[in-house]
Amino acid sequence: MSRTTGPTSDSRTALRICPLCEATCGLTLTVEGTRVTGARGDREDVFSKGFICPKGAAFGAVDADPDRLRTPLVREDGELREATWEEAFDAVAAGLRPVVERHGPHAVGVVLGNPNVHTMAGALYPPVLLSALGTHSLFTASTVDQMPKHVSSGLLYGDALAIPVPDLDRTAHLLLIGANPLESNGSLCTAPDFPGRLRALRARGGTLTVVDPRRTRTAKLADRHVAIRPGTDALLLAAMAHVLFEEKLADLGDLTPHVEGTDELAAALRDFTPEAASEACDVPADTIRALARELAAAPTAAVYGRIGSCTVAHGTLASWLVDVLNILTGNLDRPGGALFPQAATDRAPRPAGPGRGFALGRWHSRVSRHPEAKGELPLSALAEEIDTATDEGSPVRAVIAVAANPVLSAPDGDRLDKALGALDFMVSVDPYLNETSRHAHVVLPPPPPSQSAHHDFAFNAFAVHNQVRYTRAAVPLEPGRMAETEILARLVLAATGMHGADPSAVDAMVVESTLGKAVADPHSPVHGRDPGELAAQLTGDNGPERRLDMMLRLGPYGDGFGARPDGLSLARLLAHPHGIDLGPLRPRLPQPLKTRSGRIELLPGPVAGDLPRLRDALRERPAGLVLVGRRHLRSNNSWMHNVPALTGGSNRCTLHIHPEDAARLKIEDSALVRVRGAGGEVTVPAEITDGVRRGVVSLPHGWGHDRPGTRTSHAAKDPGVNVNQLLDGSLLDPLSGTAVLNGVAVELTPTT
Repeated sequence: MSRTTGPTSDSRTALRICPLCEATCGLTLTVEGTRVTGARGDREDVFSKGFICPKGAAFGAVDADPDRLRTPLVREDGELREATWEEAFDAVAAGLRPVVERHGPHAVGVVLGNPNVHTMAGALYPPVLLSALGTHSLFTASTVDQMPKHVSSGLLYGDALAIPVPDLDRTAHLLLIGANPLESNGSLCTAPDFPGRLRALRARGGTLTVVDPRRTRTAKLADRHVAIRPGTDALLLAAMAHVLFEEKLADLGDLTPHVEGTDELAAALRDFTPEAASEACDVPADTIRALARELAAAPTAAVYGRIGSCTVAHGTLASWLVDVLNILTGNLDRPGGALFPQAATDRAPRPAGPGRGFALGRWHSRVSRHPEAKGELPLSALAEEIDTATDEGSPVRAVIAVAANPVLSAPDGDRLDKALGALDFMVSVDPYLNETSRHAHVVLPPPPPSQSAHHDFAFNAFAVHNQVRYTRAAVPLEPGRMAETEILARLVLAATGMHGADPSAVDAMVVESTLGKAVADPHSPVHGRDPGELAAQLTGDNGPERRLDMMLRLGPYGDGFGARPDGLSLARLLAHPHGIDLGPLRPRLPQPLKTRSGRIELLPGPVAGDLPRLRDALRERPAGLVLVGRRHLRSNNSWMHNVPALTGGSNRCTLHIHPEDAARLKIEDSALVRVRGAGGEVTVPAEITDGVRRGVVSLPHGWGHDRPGTRTSHAAKDPGVNVNQLLDGSLLDPLSGTAVLNGVAVELTPTT
């Protein structure tokens, strides 16, 4: 469905925050009856100011995909059939509770996919499910994406969610490593019109440097593009930090009283000279020195690293070193540098001081003994946790998958595919019957996004400008559909022995617990008040809105339930349909710090313990080709390959290979090539391009829609191949448990 040329006489418009990527742009939808027929950028949106990308423009097509499931599915005699909601939740309770009662809560694995952070329901209910269920078997998309940043932030600042973002609109110098925001629209850095912001940086005389083995659209915009050897990001960053110490360019400025471990860090990085790192990175030593000097000399600067620097063998060290460079140049927590956002639903700021800190490895996976990180086990370990028996505990016998497709997103999807098929029970919350949900005993389909309200709980915590927005559903809930919030509330009840209770009880329980803690907290704006009286003041049409109202009123900009009359509440937010501007990012230290010392701990113990492994990497050289991933502007993982408007053109599954490598291997453009890795092989068309450096090939992720039993008809017409099948899941960043998806060795063979 494409945008119409203009509204008809019976059409109306509705506002909606786009949930299709992390940019969170405001949309103005054209609605005819109950059908979204067009989408354009909301020019009055306080954050996006009218910007829209191809995904947002295709909102109506995503919303109306005929392959979206409309009713629950229940497995009967080995086949999935349509069922009523009552039948579906009866089946969930009957399937899950016996597993918990016989084998304990850890025998239930919970798998959360990327789309969870794009919905209100995904933010509000999985934490309740996990707490009530009590399982340690949690696997999420974080360990094939951004977990290294959570771990490094936890170790540096004591809080895994305290992630500073570049102050894009005020910085004079921006260094991007492993990031391509012109295609991704940004990640862990919520910024509508990221491309426009980069162009504005250039227009005001600023400098953009991009470190990436591919000449991406972002790299083409840069003043300097450094085509690094994949997987060596941490070596480059360590060598830059070495230069700052060696040439006495390190200047913490106002950060000095908040930082400990500077001298120890200088000693730990002594061996990482530009000359030592140069050959491993394939970056001249003079270039490394120039990068460090330019960063130190800039009036303001920010270093920003993303998935290309996370999903590598030293992902946590690379993420840590991004912040180390911001700290050593005095650019952390200063305008124009990297600052900590403050979302409207965050907890109200507490007095600065020592906290509990951040711990790794509080428990371990059963088979390979991988340590947990941020309460999660590696997604790469899910298959072995299901299909491998050990003397310790029960295998995972049941899975609750919410908006997750790990058969495509995790390494060795073939093994996981088989493992999921052998489970005692599986329930999947998903709008599609896809490569993963096809194994479920029960599939619970949420409604299209137009029929759901939206507030960005997660992404506002990474936004480059403080603001708050909320949009109610643009279209009434279709008869026979169930709101995603109610689906997940009922799932909580069914999984925890309370099947049949009113789903509103879940929200009431959270409200009661939250307000009870707030009134007992001497630092809370409602300390000493009656929680029942506060609950009676909450407004909203339903439980999720009441919870949002509570979080806003208790938050850093809130009205404190009347204590600050000009503060935020749901009522005030509803009165501002295009959002409320809460101002630019501002310095917040030391308040965000929750380390045991109350300071930034520059050289945490786990990081120091992993540096010898990085030192060994100075001597490593790949013998052949290495693989990196990529993504397209019109795609978000595997979500959108079933929408015709978002596929075709450049959004194709091809193997990018440099002309010299193609000539050496006798590979012709568009010819089929067999790609072999440790986990298997795929056959894919070659696309010869100098957009990748020599020695590197690139495949996009999220493809491989060729398994039987799915109902994604458009995606199946051009299925592509699953890049993660080239991996066997054995390569992980040890600190974060994140899969090594980039910089892995592969072999190419022409099929002719």
